[in-house]
Amino acid sequence: MQQGHRSNGSDRSNRSTTGATGATGATGATGATGATGPAGPSIPVAVNLIYVANTEGNVSVIDGDTNTVTATVTVGSSPKGVGMNSETDLIYVANNIGNNVSVIDGSTNTVTATVTVGSGPIGVGVNLATNHIYVANNDTNTVSVIDGSTNTVTATITVGTAPCGVGVNSTTNRIYVTNDGASSVSVIDGNTNTVFATVTVGTGPDGVGVNTSTNEIFVANGGATTVSVIDGSTNTVAATVTVGTNPSAVGVNP
Repeated sequence: MQQGHRSNGSDRSNRSTTGATGATGATGATGATGATGPAGPSIPVAVNLIYVANTEGNVSVIDGDTNTVTATVTVGSSPKGVGMNSETDLIYVANNIGNNVSVIDGSTNTVTATVTVGSGPIGVGVNLATNHIYVANNDTNTVSVIDGSTNTVTATITVGTAPCGVGVNSTTNRIYVTNDGASSVSVIDGNTNTVFATVTVGTGPDGVGVNTSTNEIFVANGGATTVSVIDGSTNTVAATVTVGTNPSAVGVNP
């Protein structure tokens, strides 16, 4: 009788062994770098700085985070109105006796240009959409239009007597100028640089503020203790609000 076959530890006929691992091959060359994509849009950075004109010929720069003066910038003689373009970080200061506008670079707190305007400039307004600056010349009954990209006066517009405050609606491209000696507001079309409406308000209008959300304009009547509310769509006074004595300035939070 044939005996069965029994494998044991000495039977190696059906077993295989793994060879040693080979050496790692050399790293291949790095491929060429792809083309750089287009640059993203430039977005203005909020700096929370406040600029205050002082009659002794300078501007105080206040840090809104700490409420401290961080710089003092020398400008022209008897500065009055201040306008700010947050898109370009440039500040425009009307020098009433100097008959010019100082242009301050907000990143360096230095005056980079001085623009000659009319006599007795007071109010300043800035259109962020067009980069145009509007300066009310109190002595010559005019408004100077400055091109912010070239710092040159591109137009001079005749308005009412003794223009003072300037308000700008960048959405509608309308500019509102209070005429202190005429108890009126001149409405300028920024597209044509012409006055297309004159709105009668209270006595001695001074400061002006614009609510771009509601298209309403608020005028402080210094001689009437009132504020006139103008409807920007009709250029008519929609309301008259009694306030304190000799109102002179207006601030608007849309």
